[in-house]
Amino acid sequence: MADAHQEPPIKEEPPPPPYPSRATKPGLKRLLLTLTVLLSFIAGFPFLLKSTEIYRSPLPHRSIESLSGSLKSNPPFLPCRFHAVFFSSGHRPDELAASIAAAMKKRRSATVEAAVCGKCGADFNVTVTTMAATDDDGEIGSLDGDDEAVDEMLESLLKRRGGEGGGGGRVYTVFVVEREGMRKVVVGKHRHAWIVGRVTESEAVEMIGGIFVEYFINGGKEGGEVIGENGEFMPVGADGRVVLSFSLLNADPSDWVYDWDFQKTGEIMMAPVVEALAPVANITLESQVLYHTPKSSLSYWDEKLRSYVFSIRDLPFFVNSNEWHLDTSIAAAGRTRVLQFVVYVPSAKECPLLLQLPNGEISMSNGYISPTWGGVVVWNPPECLGPTQDPLAGRRNTGTPRKTIPSMDLQKVFQVFVGQLRQLFGLKSSNVQTTGLGISNFVASENGFTEWELDVLFRHHACSNLDSCVTTLGSLSRLVQSLPRMIVMDEIGKQVKLSLEAASLAQNNASQGIYDASAVSSRKARALAEDAFFHPSIMSISYSSFEHYFAIYMPFFAPVSLHVLLAAAKELKRYKRERAKYLASHTPT
Repeated sequence: MADAHQEPPIKEEPPPPPYPSRATKPGLKRLLLTLTVLLSFIAGFPFLLKSTEIYRSPLPHRSIESLSGSLKSNPPFLPCRFHAVFFSSGHRPDELAASIAAAMKKRRSATVEAAVCGKCGADFNVTVTTMAATDDDGEIGSLDGDDEAVDEMLESLLKRRGGEGGGGGRVYTVFVVEREGMRKVVVGKHRHAWIVGRVTESEAVEMIGGIFVEYFINGGKEGGEVIGENGEFMPVGADGRVVLSFSLLNADPSDWVYDWDFQKTGEIMMAPVVEALAPVANITLESQVLYHTPKSSLSYWDEKLRSYVFSIRDLPFFVNSNEWHLDTSIAAAGRTRVLQFVVYVPSAKECPLLLQLPNGEISMSNGYISPTWGGVVVWNPPECLGPTQDPLAGRRNTGTPRKTIPSMDLQKVFQVFVGQLRQLFGLKSSNVQTTGLGISNFVASENGFTEWELDVLFRHHACSNLDSCVTTLGSLSRLVQSLPRMIVMDEIGKQVKLSLEAASLAQNNASQGIYDASAVSSRKARALAEDAFFHPSIMSISYSSFEHYFAIYMPFFAPVSLHVLLAAAKELKRYKRERAKYLASHTPT
């Protein structure tokens, strides 16, 4: 029996459309507005990077590396030429030249390495000529007479015969006159020496080789140690400037007060020295008079000498830095070196004051030097030298309250200063010391430095300045490359280029044997390199990496940028959804 109550079948409703219907097309105003804000942020990012960009003038890194490599592989040996003249016959010039060159190499190998910069290279260019005892003009003769007159006569002769003795020539000559009588060996103030008297050929060869090496190459210093520690010339500042500060110190003005005529005596005597050293350093002079400047240690009375004696062992305590206000120079700025030269006038309580050497003898100059600082000379006033004065009692000067140091005494003091300046530059205070070569006399120069001594200084300073220039430029190049965000101004790039040009010019002059021009160019190259390395724009800014700037700016821009990105993504999603509604409602089934 069929069921009377059968339920009708249920109709399945169609699935709803994926999007509600939309009758109008969605607008683009909101989307465009949001995208405009996003694009403005994106477009402003390059401007942000530009605002934090560091300006860097291009530096010639390859040229710096090339210069450094060339100086290391081929140090600039300044060529020297040596010439010997024998006023006699029977000699073979070629054999003599070879013997002199061998003697020079043997002597130099025992004193200094040939690889040291400024030592005329490893090989010697030696020539020998022979001629009659009287030249064409009848001026040579036997080289008798006053040494200074003979020196000038030989200089004139060399100038006439090819300019070897003057101008830019760098030929060192030794004349040999063989004759009966006492031997006499003289080294002139120019670039020659002469040997007169009984001398064999072998003795002449050894003496000529010794003069060439010991004096014309090494400058009279044992081992040729003209340069300072680590090859650095301490008396000259990194900028090539030196200030010679002369101070007159009155220990106790209640005893006596002394002044000096520095412009009349000091500047006139120092002017030739400044001119002679001009290729090495730009030297300026200044002076001052100070009062109440006692020394920081006491001396003792020596009854035998009838003077107060100050031992050399106590010299480190002579300079009283608390009372001697010497560093008042306004000309010394930056890296300029200041050398102090002090004339100390002792008080009546310890006058006369003498300096005692380590061997117990009294110093002839009554002065001493302090390396890299300067020199001190003690000048005893004539008031304290009277035989009737009681040395143990303090005396008071009842005469004129202010006096002037006599001109003769001041000249002697400045002669001592010139000797001290020679020592500070690495030379001996004088060449009067006896040597194993039997030198009879050295002709002194009016400017305190002979031409062959200046050549030695020029050679060594040229090499030292080039080495310092390359070291500084190399350090600057490595520093700039290690800091990508380091500011490099156009002035720094210009200074580096000019320094390289000056260094190249110094190398060229050195290869041609023009010592003074090479020293000037090398000094300029070093000064420019130092100016570039210590430029204020480099020293005054702390350089940070890009990550550091990213960490600084992200807290400001990240929150806003994040909201803009989220808003743009949400608006784009909304537009796609509304557009899908519109398309669904207008699509035919």
